[in-house]
Amino acid sequence: MFEKLKTSLGKVVEKLSTKELSEKSLDEVLWDLQLTLIQNDVSVKVAELIANDIKKELMGERVGRFENPYEKVNDALRKAIYKVLSGGHDIDIFSMAKEKKLEKKPLIIIFVGINGTGKTTTLAKLAYAFQKKGFSCVLAASDTYRAGSIEQIEKHAKNLGVRVIKHRYHSDATAVAFDAVKHAEARGINVVLIDTAGRIQTNVNLLDEMKKIVRVINPDLKIFVGDALTGNDAVEQAEKFNEAIQIDASILAKVDADTKGGVALSIVYATKKPIIFVGVGQDYKDLEPFNPEWFTDKILGN
Repeated sequence: MFEKLKTSLGKVVEKLSTKELSEKSLDEVLWDLQLTLIQNDVSVKVAELIANDIKKELMGERVGRFENPYEKVNDALRKAIYKVLSGGHDIDIFSMAKEKKLEKKPLIIIFVGINGTGKTTTLAKLAYAFQKKGFSCVLAASDTYRAGSIEQIEKHAKNLGVRVIKHRYHSDATAVAFDAVKHAEARGINVVLIDTAGRIQTNVNLLDEMKKIVRVINPDLKIFVGDALTGNDAVEQAEKFNEAIQIDASILAKVDADTKGGVALSIVYATKKPIIFVGVGQDYKDLEPFNPEWFTDKILGN
């Protein structure tokens, strides 16, 4: 995981830790750092932010006199990365579900993102996680456009032993979500998980339909699902969905296959919303809570 970024950052830290840092020499190495980050899916703005934070941390220090110069430089980089990753307020979806259960209301979550990001599978993984915590779930097949989408979510529902609410293909996606919520309310089901069409972020009509679903259903959480392997495309998608419906959080899929790792920093910075889970495999259990400290360790290879 993140092998390319770990190797590249290690070389930059090594270079920094062997210099007595004047502003000129520091700027030269930090420029290399920015290029390294950008090449590993970190946006230009985030790369500049990290470099500036490190410069503030190290400026005026004489690295050659440090007791352990490598650790000092590595710590400055750690702090800068962690600062970005911990942006946005914390969201504990299981505590939210517990509170809604006490109110005898379902927690309503809508998932958005384009086709191919693993959105429907991520929804199923989260349903599995809720079940493990003792919550009941119902799935809503509100992706009524993509061929095979209803069958896909039905297969997940069968595997998990939960009900899926569906209509015909090309029917009103909002009506499907509405029926799922009413089904949950009538039967005391704790969580409603709503799948949506994999909308191209520039398709105005489909974005308008998504806004309609949000307006009618008024979900408790709007979660963007991005594919770590698509790099800066995932960041652009997150920005567009955030502009359209104000997402509450993101889930990053396929992190286990990502050799770069920079997209997480860019998404958090771009949306100012937290990443709450990462996908680390194909099984339902392979959904890990996102921990900024753990993720920072993985990026730095610690």
